[in-house]
Amino acid sequence: MMDVAADTTEKTFIQIAEIWVPEGDRLVHGGGDYGGLGAFEATSRRESFAQGEGLPGKAWAEARPVVLKGFDGSYFKRTEAAAEAGLTAAVAIPVFAGAVLKAVLVVLCGDDDARTGAIEIWSETDGLMMLDDGYYGAAKHFEWVSQHTHFPVGQGLPGGVWAARTPILMRDLGSGYRFIRADSAAKAGLTTGLGLPIPLPSGRSCVLTLLSAKGTPIARRFELWDARASRVGKDGGAVLADGICAREGPLWDEDNPRRVTAWQGLIGRVLGSGLPVAESAAPGLPGGYGAMVALPLHQGGELAHIVAWYV
Repeated sequence: MMDVAADTTEKTFIQIAEIWVPEGDRLVHGGGDYGGLGAFEATSRRESFAQGEGLPGKAWAEARPVVLKGFDGSYFKRTEAAAEAGLTAAVAIPVFAGAVLKAVLVVLCGDDDARTGAIEIWSETDGLMMLDDGYYGAAKHFEWVSQHTHFPVGQGLPGGVWAARTPILMRDLGSGYRFIRADSAAKAGLTTGLGLPIPLPSGRSCVLTLLSAKGTPIARRFELWDARASRVGKDGGAVLADGICAREGPLWDEDNPRRVTAWQGLIGRVLGSGLPVAESAAPGLPGGYGAMVALPLHQGGELAHIVAWYV
């Protein structure tokens, strides 16, 4: 039984999601969901980043996800605006198609005693998935456990994504035998896990995990779309392979799967452009949801999967 909070008045773990796209030798603003933080949005829309500059530029230069758990005295360029908005941490996720940078997704969080969740970056080292870095909010014990946990191929959420090379959605983290950190997850109130393989030009295996708590969820609806030709055939498009929703429950139907074509709705926009989307109050959002983020995953230079989450 999935357990995703349905009350849209609750705080969410991620407060902002924004897209930065290459234009010449800089990254420029490509949209975002700012959760009503208008002053920070206005500052961000005026900003751009050279390679290596600021958080988006650092993820571009280093060609890997980057976690920044404090802005004061750091390379973060919008520190004053972030402080006024109550934002204290961010994660930048580059979207590569082969060696080509398509975009950088940046998610920003606030740090208080109530916000619990996890955004983790796992990388292969000596045949094991090891924690590169992560942001956990108030889940300090779970953070400590994670720092002292590693995963062989196929084990746990990071190891499972590594083995399958596909995104995986896990329910009931606190009681699931497949989730190795179940005991500490239960104590932290973590309920739902999303694991994504992040393709890097270096070829190094990298997995992003988003772990959502009931009280301060990362999202209330998750969707995994499969766009591989082996799944959808020569005509293209994408099919909904898995999903859960606080209102509708399980979203997939093996006998009659939902399909989209390029440029059909928000998922179709990702499919057609190969770029991530972060939108609020957009036409086409499921009933009761005010914002969504959709992240494309490329394999062999081709779009293979789209992962979407909604709040």
